[in-house]
This record gives sequence, structure tokens and C-alpha cells, in this order.
Amino acid sequence: MQIRPYGDTLDDGAVQLSFTLPMSNSEKSREAAKRFVLKHGFKRCEITSAEALADNFTMFVVYAWTKLGIDSSEVKDVVSAAPEIMNFDEVNLFIKEHVKRPIVIVGACTGSDAHTVGIDAIMNMKGYNHHFGLERYPMVRAYNLGAQVENQHLIEYAIKVKADAILVSQIVNQKDMHLENMKEFISFVKDKKVRKQFLLIAGGPHLNHKMAKEAGFDAGFGRGSYAEHVATFVARKLAGKSK
Repeated sequence: MQIRPYGDTLDDGAVQLSFTLPMSNSEKSREAAKRFVLKHGFKRCEITSAEALADNFTMFVVYAWTKLGIDSSEVKDVVSAAPEIMNFDEVNLFIKEHVKRPIVIVGACTGSDAHTVGIDAIMNMKGYNHHFGLERYPMVRAYNLGAQVENQHLIEYAIKVKADAILVSQIVNQKDMHLENMKEFISFVKDKKVRKQFLLIAGGPHLNHKMAKEAGFDAGFGRGSYAEHVATFVARKLAGKSK
């Protein structure tokens, strides 16, 4: 089925773009922004916002219209780490009946990344957006080590508490530093010869299951993921379930 983006009318091809140009906020820079967008093949462009960020730097928000579409039936290679999600109560009951003990999960935002919002949303008791964090789960022992945690320290802590799973949160993605840090983490795990001891999970707004698997992790969770997604994956893996 061929589909197109739309704003006001189905199939009108409207999209919203934002970007920064190294120019001062002026008629010239706005015209440059418009031409930049049209060079990408858009048939029309309207600048809705032009804000000076600093001297000679302006951020633009524009609406543009495209004739391009996508055949949704061609999108077949997207795989989810946990396609069928259990809710809070279902996860705890499943662990109790199939794993028969509390599962242990250790998480941190590693490397130089100082953003705890992702790991806190998954781990902290209050959770996020009305979804309880893993600390709230009776059948989960959750340890949140916070941000700027060295990869080696996270691994050593996981060994110490006999964790079942390790969560690595990555928010900052400039110059693919999140991917480099994930590869470093996997390298340390292999060097310590403990790769088979843990389920390794990566999470962050710029990640997905496929990217995490390619980096050497067992699963990846991106935007829209909550604690129950992670808990479902870990519980089913530990119970030897495939669904």
C-alpha cells in the first residue's frame, strides 16, 4: 500500500523539518534555508520559524511538501525485542510461576553520557508516563547506578550482585559516540569472559533492537519503551520462552 505523509489533507505530502544554518537571522538566511529545502526535492517550502541561536547561527523550522511516498508492504525486516508485552501484574506473575525467584537487573548510563532520564524512566520506582519502573516490581531486584558510570564498573557490579541482565542507557549520539561506547562495553564483557552470564540490553532514543543486536547486545529498546518492555523480554528469556 502506497502511503504519503500529510498535514491538513490526506496524501498532501506535508512534512515538518528543523535545522540550523551558520548565518545570522536575516532575509538572506531565510532565503538560503528555503533554497536548501527545495534542493532536496520538495515542491514547496514555507518557513514558520527563524530563531537566532547565537551570532551567525539561526535555527529554522519549515513546512515542506513532497510528492514521494512509501509502499508500507515493503517494510518487513523490523523486529521487536518483545513483540507481545505483558503488563505490570502479568510480568510479576510470570516471573513467580516460570522463573520462580526474583530476577536481578542492573542498569546505568555509561561512558561520558550524563543523562539519567532514560535509565530512570525504566528503573526508578515512579517510572514514567504512568508506567511503573522496575524498582516497583515485587519480582525484580533493580539496581540503578545512575550516569557517567564506567563500563567496567557496571560489569563488575553486575557480577557482584549476580545480575541476570544489564541495562546500558545511551542518550547522546553525537559522532556515534553511543555506538562506540556500546562496542566498548561488549569488548569488556568478552574480555572478562562473562558474556554468557548476562542478558545485555541497550536502550535510548537513538537505538532500536536491530542496532543493539549488531553491536553485540541481546536486545535494544528505543523511543516509546517502558519498564514492562524490558521486564517482559528478560522474564521470557530467563524462562526459556520464545514468544
